[in-house]
Amino acid sequence: MFEEEDDEMVNPRKLAIYKKGKEIYELTRKVAELIPDDQTELSYTKSFMLQDASVICAKIAGAEGGDIYDIRMECAAIIRKAARDLYLHCHSLKAFGFKEVHYYQLIRDAIDEFRLLFIDWVASFDSSNYIIDRWGLFNPPGVSAHDIDPDDDIPFNPEDWEEDD
Repeated sequence: MFEEEDDEMVNPRKLAIYKKGKEIYELTRKVAELIPDDQTELSYTKSFMLQDASVICAKIAGAEGGDIYDIRMECAAIIRKAARDLYLHCHSLKAFGFKEVHYYQLIRDAIDEFRLLFIDWVASFDSSNYIIDRWGLFNPPGVSAHDIDPDDDIPFNPEDWEEDD
């Protein structure tokens, strides 16, 4: 039983979006190596950059493993925030006097490419495979947090599942 399920699961590392996320992390790591640790503000920015870059692949894997629409959308929202924050860290680097800020354009270019992959990836989510998000943020189109869960009216008797002795 589990073998079949494993065969159907997509290895996130093989996805183009994951590979681009990994590229973003590697570029960010290389640029971060150029940032001196002796300035507090630059050191904080460096830490935020690495954190944002590392979230991207982790959440892609989480979305693929979850395979439920609201979980996938929640991961997508976190990825979007991390990528946008990473895109904007360039301004902090400039403001705090980082001399090699021109290298940051490589990260921005990779994020621009990632965004296009992200759009197609999110569009591929199966909106029929969902659990109602009672917070109302990540429901598929046409589903409300106030909707009645169709599974709620399924009768369940635990005695039906007990084994005979």
